[in-house]
Amino acid sequence: MATVRRTQAAPADKPNIIFILADDLGVFDLGCYGQKLIQTPNIDRLAAEGTRFTQCYAGSPVCAPSRSTLMTGQHTGHTTVRGNFAAVGGVWPQHRLPLRDEDITVAEVLKKAGYATGIVGKWGLGEPDTTGIPNRQGFDFWFGYLNQRHAHDYYPDYLWRNTQKVVLEGNLGGKKTQYSHDLMTKEALDFVRRSKDKPFFLYLAYTIPHAKFQVPSLEPYTDKPWPEPAKAYAAMVTRMDRDIGRLMTLLKELGLDEKTIVFFTSDNGGYPDPKARKIFDPQGPFRGRKGDVYEGGIRVPMIVRWPGKVPAGRVCDVPWAFWDFLPTAAELAGVQPPKRIDGISMVPTLLGRKQRPHEFFYWEYLAGGKFAQAVRMGDWKGIRAATEEPLELYNLAQDIGEKNDVAAAHPDIIKKIEAIMEREHVESPNWPSRRRARRKKR
Repeated sequence: MATVRRTQAAPADKPNIIFILADDLGVFDLGCYGQKLIQTPNIDRLAAEGTRFTQCYAGSPVCAPSRSTLMTGQHTGHTTVRGNFAAVGGVWPQHRLPLRDEDITVAEVLKKAGYATGIVGKWGLGEPDTTGIPNRQGFDFWFGYLNQRHAHDYYPDYLWRNTQKVVLEGNLGGKKTQYSHDLMTKEALDFVRRSKDKPFFLYLAYTIPHAKFQVPSLEPYTDKPWPEPAKAYAAMVTRMDRDIGRLMTLLKELGLDEKTIVFFTSDNGGYPDPKARKIFDPQGPFRGRKGDVYEGGIRVPMIVRWPGKVPAGRVCDVPWAFWDFLPTAAELAGVQPPKRIDGISMVPTLLGRKQRPHEFFYWEYLAGGKFAQAVRMGDWKGIRAATEEPLELYNLAQDIGEKNDVAAAHPDIIKKIEAIMEREHVESPNWPSRRRARRKKR
């Protein structure tokens, strides 16, 4: 196992770190990115008081592998969890794969740096009694959903607090009185209060606005001439925005505002109800959506706020990705990241300084036996939609919608991207990419 080495940073230099992750939120669902119909005043204030990034990428076009890249600092060609379901013996889908004991998470890195570590929300990287549960992956405190499918229900019968199942009496027998998002917000605020006297890391992985589209109130959209799912979707996003405002207020009340760096993003591209999609246009000009390696499936909002450190009111187009968070957090905490990661620290960019750029970004995604790969290299984006299909090539500076395939005109670029795809993919028996996985007979 790789070790975490300390640097010379003094404890007083260590900021609190809060990473807020929405679920299936499109880039253009937020007012600060151009949304006109959904109200997000608190997230918009984060952007006004911090830096808004226009070229940030999720780790994957779907939930679990995106979160795996975030936690491990490894892209999907290397990280342990590469899909929501894993194959066994070439049969797909079969089971959910947990993180392993030997995986080093950002929580483990920060815990060794003296941080209190907490996660609230949706985990998706380990079922009960496996090596992947948060308490075995560096988190001191955990509250929420282990299983991502369980997280689709906002009125569940139970949630997890550490290794104990918490039965929600108010939701038994068909009742719906305990909204999971509200419970998670309370737990997040309580964790901040408990941890205020030492550096802390809070990973707040909200489930909003993932379907089901359930919310206690449709306010402030009750009277809008929209279909019910669209009203619910908008109300969910605004409810999350409200509670992010409560979190920011608490930081100020506790005197932690200038001591805390806050990240806000989404786990992958948007996937709202089709009627809501037509009204709110969460993907804007991007091609594709959740489940695609086109920009619409992997480009996400990213806002970073740290008063007096991260420039306020800045819009930054430096590209970065989820696997950069671990080394970034490590530098903020004054420790070296583990070896064998793919990310680089983005602290220079966050502080408004010159940044060593990525040579490339790499994604892969296997679903239903269809293995897709994507590489971004400068402004070039190469996509192979399936193993036997030819490589598509787009110039994102000229074609953000990935509509004009220029592969035939640039064989030199194609050759470089194909070499990256070959080199960066390490075969996993749980996601067999070199041959078509057999579907399980039912």
